[in-house]
Amino acid sequence: MELRSVEELMDLLYACRGTRDVPVRARPPVDLHDHALRTAALLRRGRPADKELQVAGLVQPVGGLLWAWGEGLPLVRRCPRPDAPADDDLLTLRQATEEGRTAGFDAGVLEDWRTVLELLAARTSRLGAVD
Repeated sequence: MELRSVEELMDLLYACRGTRDVPVRARPPVDLHDHALRTAALLRRGRPADKELQVAGLVQPVGGLLWAWGEGLPLVRRCPRPDAPADDDLLTLRQATEEGRTAGFDAGVLEDWRTVLELLAARTSRLGAVD
């Protein structure tokens, strides 16, 4: 699935409310929508200036519905495949994703992310598609 607008991404993330992921390594399943919000919020706290990484955290929990590790969504810089050497961004994203599974805090609502998504979409359109 390729998303062509912020609205399509927002719709997908809203549609994930109540959808649980498949348990891996004996971990209990989590709500994908809540997991996405918590992961993005953790990255916002840890890397407040890195909006692209925050958005990667927002979409990573639902990434299986979109693409494999960053392919197909021009709002987010491409992340290396999991088998590639881990860089700081990938490691930070992985840590936030894991912590986001069990973190017990109010991560806000999806609508809080609309402005960030729109800013990144506008920047991407000005610069051309991300290579």
